[in-house]
Amino acid sequence: MSGFATFRAPHRVTGTAQDVALGRAMVEAWQRDGIFQIEADAEQEARTRAALAASRRFFALPARAKAACVNDHSYSGYVASGEEVTAGERDASEIFTLTPDLPAGDDRPCHGPVPWPDADYRAAMEAHLAGVGGLGDRLLPLVALGLGLETSGVGRLASLTRGGWHHMRVLRFPAASRTTERGIGAHTDYGLLVIAAQDEVGGLYVRPPVPGERRPRNWLPGESTAGFAEDAPGWRYVTPVPGVLTVFPGDILQFLTGGALLSTPHRVRLADRERYALAYFHEPRFDARMRPLSPASPAGSDEDTVIHYGEHFTRMFMRCYPQRATTRRIEERGLLRQLAAAR
Repeated sequence: MSGFATFRAPHRVTGTAQDVALGRAMVEAWQRDGIFQIEADAEQEARTRAALAASRRFFALPARAKAACVNDHSYSGYVASGEEVTAGERDASEIFTLTPDLPAGDDRPCHGPVPWPDADYRAAMEAHLAGVGGLGDRLLPLVALGLGLETSGVGRLASLTRGGWHHMRVLRFPAASRTTERGIGAHTDYGLLVIAAQDEVGGLYVRPPVPGERRPRNWLPGESTAGFAEDAPGWRYVTPVPGVLTVFPGDILQFLTGGALLSTPHRVRLADRERYALAYFHEPRFDARMRPLSPASPAGSDEDTVIHYGEHFTRMFMRCYPQRATTRRIEERGLLRQLAAAR
């Protein structure tokens, strides 16, 4: 057992008393532990296993073949070990990022095709995306019911993600070496809702909420959670459990709930052998403009702040990949100014 609350998601959410009770239990688990887990059904577990197997095949390819899976229009594609930076240090993970697969010719930042390595990889990843995307569609109304933001299964929180900028990070971590055990440094995720799967090796740690501990608001200029509490006590190991998905809130959910839910800091430590994971992000629309939904936002919160999701996403990726071709293209063409103007 993982030691974290594990739930089964209903097939439909309609706002029944049972839905409200489940939503409250999920919110309480997040507020206590930072994460909860969902028991995957047989179909989803099969999709996850297939995606992990496709991931292993891709990352076993020669470096030249992987490096060819890059374009300068989107942040989709291959990320070499050491290319991603957290708190000024290079992370060990290899990544294949999947953002919405859009035709070439759209000049908006981050819009473009996915440089798929082959048809089999694409089919496995899109099947997993569809499965966890459907789960995200059911979890958000439950969370809103649990927070008392609405009284039915459909509301403002879920409506933000219709046509959302859903994407995924497919990760490979090498085995630990004599010189490093760092897979990814401590951070929170920039988005709304994270649904993660990991293989049996393990290496994920989370930091539950600590009373009185101030966390940077990652969406504000000059504030960052990169490296947050990296060496502080209080981290918990997330034991791999077959057939479960790990779910936690990101920065946007903290913003929207006025801090009622806190984005969960997490990090990865390398194990004695390589490890694979899938991190899916259930997101608002790229052009969504958001204010906190909760009328009971605490003093000093962001009740007067507006976040343009696409600008936020773009800034986060530019920060992580300052040398990537996509970042250089955005900078050279002044594309970020278009999003800032839309805010």
